[in-house]
Amino acid sequence: MAVFAYKAVAGDASAVSGLIVADTPRDARDTLRARGLTVEEVAPREGGRGRGWGFLRRGGRGDAARVNSFIRELSTLLGVGIPLVEAIDTIQSQHKGRFAAALLTLRERIASGASLADAMREQPEVFDEFCAHIAQVGEDAGTLDAALERVAEFKERSAAFRNRIATVMIYPAVVLTMAVAVSVLLMTMVVPNLLDSLQSAGRPLPLPTRVVKRASEFLVHQWWVLVIGIALVVVGLRLVLRSPRGRWHWHRLQLRIPILGDLIRKQAVVRLCVVLSTLLRSGLVFVQSLQIARRTTSNRVLADALERCEAAVQNGRDIGESLKATGAFPPVVVRIFSVGQQSGRLEEMLDRLAVDYDRQVTTASQRLTAVLEPVLILVLVVLVGFIGVATILPLLEAADVF
Repeated sequence: MAVFAYKAVAGDASAVSGLIVADTPRDARDTLRARGLTVEEVAPREGGRGRGWGFLRRGGRGDAARVNSFIRELSTLLGVGIPLVEAIDTIQSQHKGRFAAALLTLRERIASGASLADAMREQPEVFDEFCAHIAQVGEDAGTLDAALERVAEFKERSAAFRNRIATVMIYPAVVLTMAVAVSVLLMTMVVPNLLDSLQSAGRPLPLPTRVVKRASEFLVHQWWVLVIGIALVVVGLRLVLRSPRGRWHWHRLQLRIPILGDLIRKQAVVRLCVVLSTLLRSGLVFVQSLQIARRTTSNRVLADALERCEAAVQNGRDIGESLKATGAFPPVVVRIFSVGQQSGRLEEMLDRLAVDYDRQVTTASQRLTAVLEPVLILVLVVLVGFIGVATILPLLEAADVF
């Protein structure tokens, strides 16, 4: 079925517009006429079919936030006794555009007899595998509202985890951008005007001034070479990162970066623990939970390690031994899994590990930001200061200061 946008006139001559799900435009018109509407226009909604919702993953945090909000609100409405279809209708009326069409498609599939989990699986770009599995467990157990609440909590925590690294990198990015912008401005606007008059006097230029002058001439007259070089590097990196092998090496490099690599690893462990704990509490077996957790792990090195662990567990090895054999996880993590399996309290221990590592990531990110601030300011001062000194030196020599 597809989603169509329509414009019509009601019996009281008022204009009506909205979205409708139908197999063809003719079916959509027939359905609208059956409602007593005079149809003016029916047009297919772009991206209205199942896999056409890639915008929700490419769209960034705003789209992910809408999905999280939908799951949280749906859990709340189901918890107070509102039927599933009516709950989705209520939430769908709050949204517009493509996301509203996605919810309308979800609603129509459920109204036609599909389960919530199956309807979610038909729109994988909107609802990931984790959502569908937890929804299925909740439907089977008759606790869909509680299951969706766990999904919402997990996604909110995951968003907070992702924001930590982003927050750490915001300040360095701003300072480096300012440094580059100020340097380019000085080298292309200020330095050429000052040095042209000095060079016309025939006086020899100091070494720092000659370095700055050549860099300035390159930026002014051969800037296109720099642009082409940057473009080639960007395209090359994109091609490398699109290949599985290139992405694997990039992710391994990330884990080897001092301080930042440890943050990335611990953040991945926190996500792994939260996913596994949520799935195990929902009734899934460990191997199936590990499969889902592996697919939610963005770092390919750690995902491959989890795949090897999954194969070892299926062959009868203990969880702790399987994780240790991968060599990708800290000893503390391996020990927690081992003790949790032996004691039968794996979910509880994973929650405690997630809380502990979450606290460590927060503390380490704050310390990293505190260290980066003065270092980057110093870099900015040295860079701009070198250009300033190189510009002032010939002026001082010309005035016979030395």
